Amino acid sequence: MYSIKKNPIGIYEKALPNDFSWREKFEAAKKAGFDYMEISIDESDERLSRLDWSDDEIETIKNLMKEYDISFPTMCLSGHRRYPFGSKNPEIRNQAMKIMEKAIILSVKLGVRCIQLATYDVYYEESDEETKRNFTEGLRKAVDMASRAGVILAMEIMDTKFVGTIVRALRYIKKIPSPYFKIYPDMGNLSNFSNDVTEELELGYSQITAIHVKETKPGIFKEVPFGEGQVDFTGIFKKLKELGYPGMFLIEMWADNSKKYSVDEAAKSIKDALEFVKDKMRKAEMEV
Repeated sequence: MYSIKKNPIGIYEKALPNDFSWREKFEAAKKAGFDYMEISIDESDERLSRLDWSDDEIETIKNLMKEYDISFPTMCLSGHRRYPFGSKNPEIRNQAMKIMEKAIILSVKLGVRCIQLATYDVYYEESDEETKRNFTEGLRKAVDMASRAGVILAMEIMDTKFVGTIVRALRYIKKIPSPYFKIYPDMGNLSNFSNDVTEELELGYSQITAIHVKETKPGIFKEVPFGEGQVDFTGIFKKLKELGYPGMFLIEMWADNSKKYSVDEAAKSIKDALEFVKDKMRKAEMEV
């Protein structure tokens, strides 16, 4: 298990090939030197079906966690992009709440402590005042459910302007004050939408539960190789050290699923990213 004497660094599940078995994913993450993995529940039927895993299926995953000493402290729940809280269709809103309830129950069974929410009011519909009201009401219900289970819901700072900055996320934190409702910033997304990322981090520091480490370019939010984008990682890490941030970092990247990888090849790909990030942390005089 990761040390509580340093900032734990995890890897996004989608950084590993889709065709890998769970054993192969755990093995690659362990070989690369990661402390934990973030499980993905996205909008695909395959990943949404994980919300209906049997207790035997869950036990299989938990046994792999023990074997490889890699846990799932966080979940990326992006299934709400397809079934958003803000939809004008009541059937979609009902499905959004069912997904939320199942995700919380799965989190309790797997030991997930923080669910990262995809904070779109709507994605495939037009946003307006009605969708924003629906979104806020859905969040209130979701936070109530998570609070009863002792699971934190954290708003991701997104790849759209709707909640593309910490300042925008803080509006919802103010509307729904709760120890179980926090913020999960993304360095890359913030670098697209904020003129001063470090100031944003200072403003929202007390509400941050974990941080995505991701490279981006202007207007490009995914699959930008580390070192080829605009994110000032060293400057951001320096600010986090100044603030005394003691929490988790999650490297967000994506495997090229058009290729076939061996476990060793996949491990090298994510290890290279880990070494890049650790180098930036060392330059900021953070302990790694």
